[in-house]
Amino acid sequence: MESLKLLRRHLQEMQDHIFQNLPEEACGMLGGRENQVNVVIPITNQAHSPVRYYMEPVEMLKAFEWLEEIQMEMIATFHSHPLGPLQPSETDIQEFAYPGTAMLIWSPVYENHWDVKGFIIEGSDYREIPLIVLES
Repeated sequence: MESLKLLRRHLQEMQDHIFQNLPEEACGMLGGRENQVNVVIPITNQAHSPVRYYMEPVEMLKAFEWLEEIQMEMIATFHSHPLGPLQPSETDIQEFAYPGTAMLIWSPVYENHWDVKGFIIEGSDYREIPLIVLES
């Protein structure tokens, strides 16, 4: 995957989930086809921590089943780093379990302004990919 396309409303849905779960990390899945996001699926952070996340397994299973029903697949995960940085942590890289999918990370860049970046995890390293935001 060289880029990820998503709608502005997808960004808002993710940000709403993140803000509702502060000060903890928030997480979820993005469903779609190829590199086009069609749905945002918020998932509970079972770790309830500001520095770690663990997606609730039953919610994940239901999300995978639903995506299969609507003939989509998980094309990315997302989570927040409320304390920074705006890049994958060593833990994110070591525990990454979905090769071929993107990882979006949200983090505050100053005061109440948050930003998001997309990454592809490759072995023990990562590279940033462009997020192409469409209006509709």
